[in-house]
Amino acid sequence: MSDPRDDGKGRPTARSGGAEARGRARRQSQARILEAAEAVFAASGYDGATTAEIARRAGLPKANVHYYFATKEAIYRAVIDRTLKLWLSAFEPLGAEDDPAEALSAYVRAKMRHSREHPLASRIFAREMLAGAPVVRDFLETELRSWVRTKSAVLRGWAERGLMDPVDPPQLFFMIWAVTQTYADFDAQICAVLDKPRQTQRDFETATETVLKVLLEGCGVRRAAPAQAASTRVRAAS
Repeated sequence: MSDPRDDGKGRPTARSGGAEARGRARRQSQARILEAAEAVFAASGYDGATTAEIARRAGLPKANVHYYFATKEAIYRAVIDRTLKLWLSAFEPLGAEDDPAEALSAYVRAKMRHSREHPLASRIFAREMLAGAPVVRDFLETELRSWVRTKSAVLRGWAERGLMDPVDPPQLFFMIWAVTQTYADFDAQICAVLDKPRQTQRDFETATETVLKVLLEGCGVRRAAPAQAASTRVRAAS
């Protein structure tokens, strides 16, 4: 039976083309809303943010925003959910069979890159944590807790095989999150101390290498060779 969405030659019909166009428009509108919301929540916090301001920044009618997200809390949760998935996915493809030096190096590099490219998202998450996680505590106690348990088992396996020192895995994750996210959350402090108007790419590269040296050597992990690390980063990003 032929697919009613094409003309039998793989070309979309007007019906399927319209559905695809609507799907693209929907994704684009949601992305615009979340980008605008990220800026508003970072500047005003959850309590100070309004759906009207998010709509204004997104260049959309307020009704359009409510079409995709019923409440301000729904927008806020979507912003944080996107941030957490971005952070956690950097370590997701790696498992017990991977080399800890390559895996941890790739993870730290990805987290540092996210701090440079998505500083507002990191600051929103920091605000939420400082407030006691009133909106996303359920996520922390379910999905994040499960992620840490699963990845902790990987780190313990590495330690049992003598590939790294037997450090407490959750504490190591806390340290990685804290040190990498500080380059977004405490940008003003870093720039003031370095006497610079902004952190440059070179600053982030220097910081990344310093973080890797301290964390990996502190865990008894030997650094991966550059070619190996690059290979792991490609696999992790794919």
